[in-house]
Amino acid sequence: MAAIGATTIYGLNHTIAKGVMPNYVQPFGFIMFRVLGAALLFWIISILGPKETIEKKDYPRLLVCAILGMGINMLVFFKGLALSTPINSSVLVTTTPIIVLILSAVLIKERISKRKILGITVGLVGALGLILFGTEIRQDAPNIPLGNFLILMNSVFYGTYLITVRPLLTKYHPFTFMKWLFTLGIFICLPFGYVEFMQVDFTNLPFEAIWRIVFVVVGTTFGTYLFNIFALTQLKASTLSTFLYIQPLIGILYAVATGQDALTSIKILAACLVLLGVYLSSKKPKRNIG
Repeated sequence: MAAIGATTIYGLNHTIAKGVMPNYVQPFGFIMFRVLGAALLFWIISILGPKETIEKKDYPRLLVCAILGMGINMLVFFKGLALSTPINSSVLVTTTPIIVLILSAVLIKERISKRKILGITVGLVGALGLILFGTEIRQDAPNIPLGNFLILMNSVFYGTYLITVRPLLTKYHPFTFMKWLFTLGIFICLPFGYVEFMQVDFTNLPFEAIWRIVFVVVGTTFGTYLFNIFALTQLKASTLSTFLYIQPLIGILYAVATGQDALTSIKILAACLVLLGVYLSSKKPKRNIG
């Protein structure tokens, strides 16, 4: 249930966050809401965790993780979402396992089988097809190709973050780690988001914008992390990763049901190729018994 909850929130997020930008909050200003709110929530919940301090030798890695995971990653994703559409976003973010596989081969020399290479190729063909041909005329999506490219770059930066963060996650309690990560994220995002954040008309924000902002901060940023942490205590990481396949389905259904996006043949074909690529590249080979 926790895994389904996290995946559902991620799937809904593409349409819900899109509904705020750019009429009420600009993309980089939205990120300031996200890092400020999440930092506050993780500092509060860290009271329930152990009292830990980050060792000085881990400062450089912590800073790199903050830049990748709480800075560039979120900035390019929200900017891409503002320029593109919810369905494109929900499809493209599922390329993350493919990106992680490629980066693992490059950065830590992990061996890649022929089946995984096929999966990488198929998935990237789907992603590139969506970037190059998934264009349409929409007022709320002023530059879909650039937006799609930025969303794909989000997967690259997030994939790099996942590889970089592993040693710290095994060393520190999640609450300790995340409170410092988001605190650093505030200072990293401030130069990009300060102007847009100060442009927000806080006194006249309608309820429609407020609940969406709260959903992204409390649900997408804070809640999903706690759901995933709990899910990992009950499920294998490989099992948890399979829930990734549900995210685009939920994202597409919600976007279409609320009239925020529409399916096209290009989107359907690209989604099938991406999901097939993720499946082939993440599926473990069967072991021979005997």
